[in-house]
Amino acid sequence: MKERLTLSVREQKRLVVLNEVEKGKMVVREAAEVLGISERQGWRLLAAYREEGAAGLAHGNRGRKPVQVLAEEIRDRVVELAREKYVGFNHTHLTEMLWEEEGIEVSRPSVRRILFAAGMRSPKTRRASKHRRRRERYAQEGMLLQVDGSRHDWLEGRGPELTLVAGIDDATGKVPFALFREEEDAQGYFLLLRGIGKRQGIPLAIYHDRHGIFERSGLEGAGPVAEQLLGEEPTTQVGRLLKELEIESIAARSPQAKGRVERLFGTLQDRLVSQLRLAGAQTLKEANGVLKRFLPRFNRKFAVPPAQVGSAYRPVPADLVWDEVFCFKYYRTVGADNVVTCGAQRIRIFPCNGRQNYHRARVEIQERMDGGLAVYYQRKCLAVKPAPAEAPVLRVQRRGRLAPQESFSPSASPLPQEKKQIPKKKLPPPKPAPNHPWRKSYKKLFAHKNEPSTDIFTELLT
Repeated sequence: MKERLTLSVREQKRLVVLNEVEKGKMVVREAAEVLGISERQGWRLLAAYREEGAAGLAHGNRGRKPVQVLAEEIRDRVVELAREKYVGFNHTHLTEMLWEEEGIEVSRPSVRRILFAAGMRSPKTRRASKHRRRRERYAQEGMLLQVDGSRHDWLEGRGPELTLVAGIDDATGKVPFALFREEEDAQGYFLLLRGIGKRQGIPLAIYHDRHGIFERSGLEGAGPVAEQLLGEEPTTQVGRLLKELEIESIAARSPQAKGRVERLFGTLQDRLVSQLRLAGAQTLKEANGVLKRFLPRFNRKFAVPPAQVGSAYRPVPADLVWDEVFCFKYYRTVGADNVVTCGAQRIRIFPCNGRQNYHRARVEIQERMDGGLAVYYQRKCLAVKPAPAEAPVLRVQRRGRLAPQESFSPSASPLPQEKKQIPKKKLPPPKPAPNHPWRKSYKKLFAHKNEPSTDIFTELLT
């Protein structure tokens, strides 16, 4: 005899109908129609009711332990890993790590139930959903890349704050390349586009924010004077690179317009931070190493198939010289002594390419990614050498206030780093000497007014 159990609403309905059958007010066929079951099932229920009473209407598995229930050892192990080794991982990420690293095959809902029972909620907070309408993805991979930089404490205090510069394909959600930088700068986007070009090809368009790295702010014609005189459109170094590669530059007018890359950073600030913590990364180099191993797994997990098969990435031209394109370019006019300046560097140009003198020639100075300098005139590289410093610079160097000018080469010497502005120490105001005229009394200083023969300058010097 089954122990007495609490009946559900459906089971209570069956009890009422079967009581009517027992009283002779209803036959089994009519009772089955009322209950929505077959007549044969109605006879089974009636037999169980007559044999065991109301307890016979309860499901036979009620109160039994499920066969597929997780063992207590596995549940304790999941809680232990979530609290120690994988602390801070969200439920989905934790489930994947349990499968891949620990060999524990547990579903995400089971992990969620186990952690909730232990009083551990997911660290991933979610906002209340809002009704938004997303635009359609581009049809083919490589048609549009959304790029941006994310400043964040990626190392969680183990190292300096870093900026992740990344791009995401609009059609597939794949991240073709990304890298960590100390700051969001033009060189970081140069390295990003170069990495994408070597791995995938040249995309058709780039979607970015209105950062000064991509476009000049302010009124039209606010660029250098030389550009205005030549009638050239003012542009930035990254803008110039996009024009040379024939990549369309599209500027977003709000963060929501480039929501795909914004959501990418939201995901990476959860998953990638956890992976960096797991690897114990503390430096920029270690973080980039973890990122390199992380991206293939991330793309396999989150990439989606494009609407149109194929790739819109343009192949890199065979005659493309990477160092001559992915570099900073400046235009200068050569002086009468065949010397051109670029920042603190003074470069001497020697006779070459069938020309003896480059006085007043407008040359192009290329600052390579490795810090080397090269000078071009009419797309031909010139023979150059560091020029001696001018007399004022030599005098400052002799006094020890300025380091000697370093030599440069096309592939050596590091990039010139920005000098930190050291605040000047405020010196106390100078004090006049004890015999200074300012220390004399007012009456003594103007005593000459009643003596016409006395010279005021003689009085001051005594």
